Amino acid sequence: MMNQKNTQLSLQGMTLEAILNDLVAAYGWEEMGRRIDIRCFTHDPSIKSSLTFLRKTPWARAKVEELYLQPRGAG
Repeated sequence: MMNQKNTQLSLQGMTLEAILNDLVAAYGWEEMGRRIDIRCFTHDPSIKSSLTFLRKTPWARAKVEELYLQPRGAG
């Protein structure tokens, strides 16, 4: 498991919106909602609503960043 400093270095230069767009392209909303059970992914999902929630909710943002750093197809 990566520590917080390594995670920050790995995500340096990435915006939350870019991370979210990449994840949606890779997994789709349904799979993201299965992997991270948060309402903004499972009920009428959109980039805008997800960004609003994730910017206010550090634990959820950390889960999204962790998913982004996993090799695609893992998990």
